[in-house]
Amino acid sequence: MAITASLVKELREKTGVGMMRCKKALQDVDGDLGAAEKLMRTQGVAVAAKKSSRATGEGQIGTYIHTGGKIGVLVEVNCETDFAARSDAFQELVKSLAMHVAASAPRFLNREDVSEELLAEEREIAREQAKKSGKPEKILDRIVEGKMEKFYSENVLLEQPFVKDPEKTVGQLITEAISRIGENIRLRRFARFVLGDEV
Repeated sequence: MAITASLVKELREKTGVGMMRCKKALQDVDGDLGAAEKLMRTQGVAVAAKKSSRATGEGQIGTYIHTGGKIGVLVEVNCETDFAARSDAFQELVKSLAMHVAASAPRFLNREDVSEELLAEEREIAREQAKKSGKPEKILDRIVEGKMEKFYSENVLLEQPFVKDPEKTVGQLITEAISRIGENIRLRRFARFVLGDEV
């Protein structure tokens, strides 16, 4: 199948990856747009994994103030070079992450930030709810684990569905950005302020 410029452009718009990489991916799968997108996502994860150990000493602190000025967010996103930090793609990522934090109100950055005490409490609540609903003892552990995964996806920033595209998590969004930008990227910390909330 001939790889047309419009097909390459469509793939580029879907993935945010450069034209030449899009063309190569389409050639590799005989012009199948869906297969090319899947291939690029798979390659992006591999590229991101290779880059994950590289130092991230540059970056940007991004801000987002929600309409009406009642919610404000600060995020620190790191990358490897000042050049990448100034790129449109990186700045767009920082802006999107700040907006996501404003909209989704995460409590933790990653799973490691959740205390053992809170996890034990959540597990106990999930187990009691399952027992009260009459579920058999032998499947309680599976139910509890399912509820814990839901807890993580609701409260842990990197595991939340991305507000602009719920088909991917915030962690996957960052992985795709690593593939696009070509540098390791790390969301280091965030702060969310709501007018009138106690600190």
